[in-house]
Amino acid sequence: MVVWSSLSTALLRVRPNIVPATSSALKNFNSVPIRCMSGHGPRTMPLQPSRFQWNKYKDLLHFYIFLGAIPVGLIIFFTNVFVGPATLAEIPEGYEPKHWEYFRHPITRFLARYLFPNPQQEYEKFLHYSYEEDEKAKIRKLEKEIKAKMAERSDYQAYYYRPAIAKYHRISKEASNYLESLRGD
Repeated sequence: MVVWSSLSTALLRVRPNIVPATSSALKNFNSVPIRCMSGHGPRTMPLQPSRFQWNKYKDLLHFYIFLGAIPVGLIIFFTNVFVGPATLAEIPEGYEPKHWEYFRHPITRFLARYLFPNPQQEYEKFLHYSYEEDEKAKIRKLEKEIKAKMAERSDYQAYYYRPAIAKYHRISKEASNYLESLRGD
């Protein structure tokens, strides 16, 4: 502390125009000298929020757009220039066209062949799903009718029913027969 105070007094002797920041100098801001270089007045740096994230976002957005847009644009351009749309032709005897051969543009044909599912296959999957749901509905209807008949006739109490699994019934029967043979009469 002694060193710092002696340095400050030495600096005040060498440069007397610098006023120490005391409480009276801070209260009266006009008495504090301001260094104005080159005669332009005091330069201030305004406080504002950082734009780093916004600039980084724009940079990455442009990068990835051009990373995808330029190759895709070139592929589309060269496909349209050098390949062109398909033309209609007679179908040979016994030839069945594939599902992607019905599209005119080569890019659409490529997408239909390698990315999208076959419409016939999708239709058959839907028919199978409809069949399964129909079978489930029939089974539910049959169960409902059975429960209605049981309630109507009062001949069986459903809550006492436990479905027996033949495997376990057979194992327990064999075990009881074996024990009975050991014991005798």
